[in-house]
Amino acid sequence: MSESIDRRRFLGSAAIGVAASGLSVSARSNIKYDSPNTRVVVGIMGMSRGRRLAESFGQQPNVHIKYVCDVDSLRLDKVAHTVEQQTGRAPQKVGDFRRILDDPEVDALLNSGPNHWHAPATILACSAGKHAYVEKPCSHTPREGELMVAAARKYNRAVQMGTQRRSSPGTREAVQQLREGAIGRVYMVRTWYNSGRGTLGRGKPAPVPAHLDYELWQGPATRVPYKDNLIHYNWHWHWHWGNGELGNNGVHTLDLCRWGMGVDYPIKVTSSGGRYLFDDDQETPDTHTVCYEFEGKRSISWAGLSNNRHSPGFITFYGDRGALDLGTKGSYAIYDKGDNLVAKKGEDTYGDLPHAQNFLAAIRNDDPTICNAEILEAHKSTLMCHLGNIAHRTGRNLKCDSSNGHILGDDEAKGYWSKEYAKGWEPKV
Repeated sequence: MSESIDRRRFLGSAAIGVAASGLSVSARSNIKYDSPNTRVVVGIMGMSRGRRLAESFGQQPNVHIKYVCDVDSLRLDKVAHTVEQQTGRAPQKVGDFRRILDDPEVDALLNSGPNHWHAPATILACSAGKHAYVEKPCSHTPREGELMVAAARKYNRAVQMGTQRRSSPGTREAVQQLREGAIGRVYMVRTWYNSGRGTLGRGKPAPVPAHLDYELWQGPATRVPYKDNLIHYNWHWHWHWGNGELGNNGVHTLDLCRWGMGVDYPIKVTSSGGRYLFDDDQETPDTHTVCYEFEGKRSISWAGLSNNRHSPGFITFYGDRGALDLGTKGSYAIYDKGDNLVAKKGEDTYGDLPHAQNFLAAIRNDDPTICNAEILEAHKSTLMCHLGNIAHRTGRNLKCDSSNGHILGDDEAKGYWSKEYAKGWEPKV
């Protein structure tokens, strides 16, 4: 940890007061989001989403992006140039993120590698004494999420998932309205994600490009031969590395649904859908509907279409006294029981910048619990995606333990809780 962060101890616990789990949505306004002479040094892994992280964190005062990392040297060069233009300082370029963890000056790893890298790299970061900002979904399997929580607790590190709408002022205000009973008891939430993706086609075996370290890209994944339609994005639609549309984008809305309703783990999960549009290499559903039932007669449904952009909305919360429509950028509208508009707020932001500020505040205040998308909450939301995918892959409804989300009474479904790793890459806490 950098010497400047060691000096942050003067902030003390008085700056926070209580743990995040006991706070209302709006109760964190007194947190110090910047402190003079408190520099945070970061390294960024994965230069797809990592490019956006470089922009968000590069705009923050007293943040030094010391490293950018990617297994593709062409992407690495482009983002390094962008960071230098933005910050006036050229970052060091590395192909192996472990070089970032070896640097004692680095305070945090910003982990935006592929899904199969999210948990292993984050756990290694925590064990190296680094904080971690990990992109969504936080894990590739349910067991990985549990290990990430264990690592964060063991090493007392701040671990934040990149569900940035948790930090959008308008979204937080909407959730506060729900908490205060604006629509009564929330018993149902519906959410949608639609996109206009094309076909993957059929990939062909091909030589690995000279600019790509495919061996390191695979990392913890068991080895599969390279093909020409996999990298850098289509791995999302293969179970070996990705989690389909549900894990790719469904996690954003399911996180908000669960947060707004105030629930943790489902007791029942049902799934329908499949590959309806194209006959290609995609393994994950392009048409998918998942329903989650919770204790107390409450439910959440998610509907995803990968190949049709027409959508009925983003998220709608239904209560016994009305409804609340939530928009993608912090807008919301509240309706009474007669469907009359009673309150409305316009758009503000997705939350990228305040989410970065919140993570930095957790580091500077030496309090991981103030992360808006702290790893335990991140795991609960990501687990909903895993359970939906497991229900799809088994073709059966799942019954779950309401205390931890574990699958009950289905050995085949339980077999998806973890996975096999390449030798030497098994995540350990």
